[in-house]
Amino acid sequence: MRNSTNSVTTKNNIYLSIGVIILITLFCCSLFVGKYPLSLAKILQGDELQIKVFMTLRLSRAVVGLIGGFALGISGFIYQTIFRNPLAAPDIIGVSSGASAGAAFGILFFSGALSVTLCSFGGALVSVGLAILFSSLDKTDRKSTVILAGIAVHSLAQTFLMILKTMADPEKQLASIEYWIMGSLNGINSHIIAGNLILCAACLAVLFLLHRQSLLLSQDEAEARMLGVDVSKMRFIILIVSTLVVSSVVSLTGLISFVGLLAPHSARKLTGNNSAKTMFLGGIVGGIILLAADILARSVAQTELPVSIFTSLIGAPFLVLLIFRRRDKI
Repeated sequence: MRNSTNSVTTKNNIYLSIGVIILITLFCCSLFVGKYPLSLAKILQGDELQIKVFMTLRLSRAVVGLIGGFALGISGFIYQTIFRNPLAAPDIIGVSSGASAGAAFGILFFSGALSVTLCSFGGALVSVGLAILFSSLDKTDRKSTVILAGIAVHSLAQTFLMILKTMADPEKQLASIEYWIMGSLNGINSHIIAGNLILCAACLAVLFLLHRQSLLLSQDEAEARMLGVDVSKMRFIILIVSTLVVSSVVSLTGLISFVGLLAPHSARKLTGNNSAKTMFLGGIVGGIILLAADILARSVAQTELPVSIFTSLIGAPFLVLLIFRRRDKI
């Protein structure tokens, strides 16, 4: 028994090590991919323009790709665990679209990165609240209910977004709103990311500290209460923190599809369990997916493409496959 446990631990450590190596490699590649050519030799020689582009644009973009993907992978893991549904993810249950609608509201009626982040969080919070409310109306306790509720919330958020777009100034605000909808790391610079990344990192630390409680919430409520968990209070706290993580990323990158669905599933497929290492591996896979998609978005065409094109090309077929494989279980 001990040998079997040691074998699983060793295997998981290998997966984590490989994932970290791939993530670091993609991070380094991201620093030097783009329309303006950067040279490590020139940066080390002190070329002012090279250093400015590297520090202000490339480094901040790579950091957001890494941390943003990591955060979406972790939040997807949490949503799937809390809702006990393999299809639950920030974009599937309407949280990401709600955050985007909130960000659009902030662009339209307020100014400044802080206002957009707060409005994004508000939109995400309303979305997850509505998803929980709608799913609670079904007393059968089916796992598919939260997904159906999420689809309804997504539709409501998209309707609200269309209304906001009709009210926006076509020359200024509308272009910014369209940016959020498409999802892109273009335009990210060191002047706008500090607050969001600090908030995101703090919330991720809380989620890891509450990992055990998250796993207990995936069990039957009566069993979780017997183990000393205040189910309602803990679910509320974890969902709030997870939603704040999503909104802090979306307010920077716009709507990024399927990362929160793909990453935790890939991690569970490799480890075969829901441990803290699996959660961390899900974050690593999320960072790998977003960095790889951003590198492709910058390099496969003359003009930069939205990142969500590449995440959706992988995520949409994966979602269809997942639905068919689990249609009798959800």
